[in-house]
Amino acid sequence: MTNPEQKLLAAIKTRRDDLVALCQDLIRIPTLNPPGRHYLDICEYLGQRLKRQGFAIELIRAHGTPGDSDKYPRWNMIARHQGSGGGGECVHFNSHHDVVEVGNGWNFDPFAATLKDGRIYGRGACDMKGGLAASVIAAEAFIETFPEYHGRVEISATADEETGGFGGVAYLAEQGHFHPDRVQHVIIPEPLNKDRICLGHRGVWWAEIETKGRIAHGSMPFLGDCAIRHMGALIAEMESSLFPLLAAKRTKMPVVPEGAKQSTLNINSIHGGEAEPESGYTGLPAPCVPDRCRMIIDRRYLIEEDPHEVKAEVIAMLDHLRNTRPDFDYEIRDLHQVIPSMTRQDAPVVATVARAITKVLGRGPEYVVSPGTYDQKHIDRIGRLKNCIAYGPGILDLAHQPDEWVGVDDMLDSARVMALALQELLTRPA
Repeated sequence: MTNPEQKLLAAIKTRRDDLVALCQDLIRIPTLNPPGRHYLDICEYLGQRLKRQGFAIELIRAHGTPGDSDKYPRWNMIARHQGSGGGGECVHFNSHHDVVEVGNGWNFDPFAATLKDGRIYGRGACDMKGGLAASVIAAEAFIETFPEYHGRVEISATADEETGGFGGVAYLAEQGHFHPDRVQHVIIPEPLNKDRICLGHRGVWWAEIETKGRIAHGSMPFLGDCAIRHMGALIAEMESSLFPLLAAKRTKMPVVPEGAKQSTLNINSIHGGEAEPESGYTGLPAPCVPDRCRMIIDRRYLIEEDPHEVKAEVIAMLDHLRNTRPDFDYEIRDLHQVIPSMTRQDAPVVATVARAITKVLGRGPEYVVSPGTYDQKHIDRIGRLKNCIAYGPGILDLAHQPDEWVGVDDMLDSARVMALALQELLTRPA
């Protein structure tokens, strides 16, 4: 006699072709960000499908958020299904629907969603339309198998994760959609590999540093003050003092890959002097000493670090140059900051998904932390919901790459894990 768990897993297996078709349909909607194309199209597509499965659908535009405009509105979808068993908790699957630019080097049409040798190729296949499709299939199979479950299943498709999530999860969290009184468990199907549970992410601080100079004729640079040379001195100071300092900082967070277990700083861009000429301009630049130079820094830091100290280290280095280098002056401007986030390994959603992984794969999960941020930051810091993880199919290293792909078997296994997690969390007596 088939027990309920076996029946649920069988329901996932019978949906293999549906899972492939759903993932392909999602990839074929080119939700490119920037600028934010076809957001409403993908929300409406998912909403129509889930409405047929008995979900209540809400389409939400994040008015006034970065990037939102009448030409490129920031649309989000939340689908809700209430079990007939009464009471219970809410399990929410959150996936971002936006994808990054295509780039060069593809051997497949990035929006054809080609199926070959058990892989679906396309922009967003891995990050993260494969995970979105797996969560939909898992929820539909669970609801069919356990119609009298206790609680609620929610699925969201949200905007702009690739550019900070402010038009997506951040906006929804501000509106109360992730309040702990409303949602108790969140699973974000980011591509961290089907045998990993991602507990959180490092912190980030982006800033713009501008060094000051004085313009003069290029034939008489001694009458001016070169801002680019001042920036060169800053880079030299980073090499001699700041980078060794950061390399010595280590975390107990299970960050992957290994190199991300230390603090890091990336020089994102540098621009000094005259603006870049317009395309097609064939003249020579004017002979001027640059009076300004700007650098964008991307500082990734650890949960053990104080955010104020992270900034103070950079400012102390700048002040040292101001005090020791003639005519050195600077301005620094904050651009973006995210506090590190890490869910406890014994949190309910972590323990439940771990048991489901063990049942499906025959081995326990690896617990990891992401080197970069994703939308857990907003669920944690704005929504104040700590019981949140990332778990989904796909290989993280393939994200944003040409010929990005997701494996069909990986999606099926992840859907099984998600469905078993729903069974454990929502079939208990209310």
